[in-house]
Amino acid sequence: MIYCVEDDDSIRDLMLYTLKASGFQGQGFSEAESFWQALAKEKPELVMLDVMLPGEDGISILKKLRGNVATAGIPVIMATAKGTEYDKVLGLDSGADDYLAKPFGMMEMVSRIKAVLRRSKSEPAAKLLSFGGVSMDPEQHLLMVDGQRLELPLKEFELLRLFMENPGMVFSRDRLLSSVWDTDYMGETRTVDVHISSLRTHLGEWGKAIHTVRSVGYRLEVPHA
Repeated sequence: MIYCVEDDDSIRDLMLYTLKASGFQGQGFSEAESFWQALAKEKPELVMLDVMLPGEDGISILKKLRGNVATAGIPVIMATAKGTEYDKVLGLDSGADDYLAKPFGMMEMVSRIKAVLRRSKSEPAAKLLSFGGVSMDPEQHLLMVDGQRLELPLKEFELLRLFMENPGMVFSRDRLLSSVWDTDYMGETRTVDVHISSLRTHLGEWGKAIHTVRSVGYRLEVPHA
């Protein structure tokens, strides 16, 4: 399924017609609201996204897609007005996989879509980690808690990553020090306790999942659904 977000009815209809003729399924949207509603029900293979849209523009939509673990991996091709180099650069810097300058040919669009899909399918999918309301994309250093992005200090992020990669496993303070801090770090294990305390605070209710194992260390107890 290819989603086409384009406010010009004639262009959008032509895009959908061409996609169908080329063997793709397509769905069109004239603005952001209907796009987000559809995305909540079905995740597409790729999004064709116009920069200039009524209400929420394409760059804002792209940033939201890339800022959510669930949608960060969806390939996006931006459509920019001819000659607007700023929009092209901004789109690529914001995470677009490719761009097309308007007016573009429909066969060129199909060719670009096929190329982006080939690249995305040849790349191994990033391993996403999650428990309860916490989800993490380690590759993009992205953490979401109850649908909101959370920025953690680096050591806390790495501690949480280690726990989420090994749920239920007990880690001693010494092992946490050697895994998360430099191997030649000479600090005290109290450093671990301070960072764990801060991590729990940052995670709010989900911080309770990090349990203290008396006289040993810590483990992540993943709550059952």
